[in-house]
Amino acid sequence: MTQERIEHDDPMDPAQAASLRHWGELPADVSEQLRDEAWVECGWGRLIFAHTYASPERLAQALGEEASGRRDVALYVRDPHVVIAQAPQRLFLDPSHTFRLALQGGSSMRAGIPGVSIAAARAQDEAAINRIYRSRGMVPVHEGFLAALAEDGPTSMLVAEDDDGAILGVVTAVDHFLACNDPERGSSLWSLAVDAQSTLPRVGEALVRAVCEHFRARDRQYLDLSVMHDNAEAIALYEKLGFERVPVYCVKNKNPINEKLFVGPDPHPELNVYARILVDEARRRGIGVEVLDAEHGYFRLTQGGRSVTCRESLSELTSSIAMSRCDDKRVTRNVLTGAGLRVPDQIVADGDDGLRAFLARHGSVVVKPVRGEQGHGVRVDLRDLAATKRAIEDAKRFSDEVIVEERVPGADLRIVVIDYRVVAAATRQPPQVTGDGSSTVQSLIAHQSRRREAATHGESSIPIDAETERCVRSAGKRMDEVLAPGETIEVRKTANLHTGGTIRDVTARLHPTLAEAAVRAARALEIPVVGLDFMVPDIEGVEYAIIEANERPGLANHEPQPTAERFIDLLFPQSRVP
Repeated sequence: MTQERIEHDDPMDPAQAASLRHWGELPADVSEQLRDEAWVECGWGRLIFAHTYASPERLAQALGEEASGRRDVALYVRDPHVVIAQAPQRLFLDPSHTFRLALQGGSSMRAGIPGVSIAAARAQDEAAINRIYRSRGMVPVHEGFLAALAEDGPTSMLVAEDDDGAILGVVTAVDHFLACNDPERGSSLWSLAVDAQSTLPRVGEALVRAVCEHFRARDRQYLDLSVMHDNAEAIALYEKLGFERVPVYCVKNKNPINEKLFVGPDPHPELNVYARILVDEARRRGIGVEVLDAEHGYFRLTQGGRSVTCRESLSELTSSIAMSRCDDKRVTRNVLTGAGLRVPDQIVADGDDGLRAFLARHGSVVVKPVRGEQGHGVRVDLRDLAATKRAIEDAKRFSDEVIVEERVPGADLRIVVIDYRVVAAATRQPPQVTGDGSSTVQSLIAHQSRRREAATHGESSIPIDAETERCVRSAGKRMDEVLAPGETIEVRKTANLHTGGTIRDVTARLHPTLAEAAVRAARALEIPVVGLDFMVPDIEGVEYAIIEANERPGLANHEPQPTAERFIDLLFPQSRVP
């Protein structure tokens, strides 16, 4: 959609116009230029320009036309209480703040971020964009939206890419002049999302800066955005870039997508993300939830005459025998070997002679506590006797018995099996930091750790300890050394998410042989819910070694795959949604 630019002999001051942006208070010569009942399609829903609607009744009606599975937003609502009164059972005031940045007359927002490039989204990017949106709990764009997006239309989408062309983030930009003949020549930014697994810093900032420059080049006067009132990290970014809060409000529909915004505070905010994802899915299906011990993730689900107690993804359906088979890594190996599955060579840490011979045979080894989880006491890529013995002593802090295992090269692959079906698969990578030419390795680690904590609700962080220092030294660096722009190093050898590792979904690419091996392993262990850790040279190939089985896998790590849905299906099959 292309429209001629509107010129004004005496343009209104933007601040004055902003204060008048509602029904009946814009001067007649200005309000008449606005397109009546204007809205634009953003892929995830409509942005409705409330000030172009003649009455609160008409605006409420327009919001009532929201399509299923979409999230419409009415922006610039005068007297939102009056609009909500038209349909109080259906509408609510969005608990977000609006921020504005003046685009003309200020300094340039152009800034290069090492390793990040910004481009217009293409049709082939749709799957990657929607993966990021779903993983962030946001509404994906509808199928074919990007292919149908007009180059000269009011809605644009920009993506951030790394040097390999992988999509790291996405943002929607809306030109108000093209959308509704806005005499102020305004614009807005929506649905900014960054891949939670990205190891590159400042991706979100790069996208915001790109949108600012995009609209500055179009001679737009300001950029507005809406952000949740409690999103401190995002608000800090916007304020750093010069945005200021303005008294502008949004009204939305009460729908399942928006439910968390209008039902009030979470009754159990202390539940971790791994328990919360399951509790939320149960509540969505009308299953009763009783939180027994929020700190440790225990809850009871009840429907009809059936009741099941869980600790995150570990439920009463997992027997004590199955749990003990996963708990002791020696037993896990024996069970899987008996089932004809490939596992690494392994010995119990006992005596220098045996260790020396094992090192000579394999060159590089892994040390693990016999019992333990979350990567505690695990050391990877040990190549000499002294380092191996130090790792063994450290591992004994977590378990009296320690094993030494052949280090199998390849990608670290987690496959989640629920009810003896593969539900999700993801590769896991050790935490990395990327240099910016001015920050030390230690400060980069601290910054990356904060980002991982924010992305995982505090479940993932990079410890700065002796193991991290060892890994940095093995990369030929010092903790106080400054990395060159774009230079990347691994700061831990293990890919465990709790120690800062990242995860990337590969479910659609998983070779059937690997999926079959995972199901065979689950059946051999006789466990209905399990996370199996593989080392594979190629996720699309057939070679593998199973290195571990986790009886309480973190299902939240695999969104947007339907892990929570399949878990509740297992516990309450009658609640399945057709």
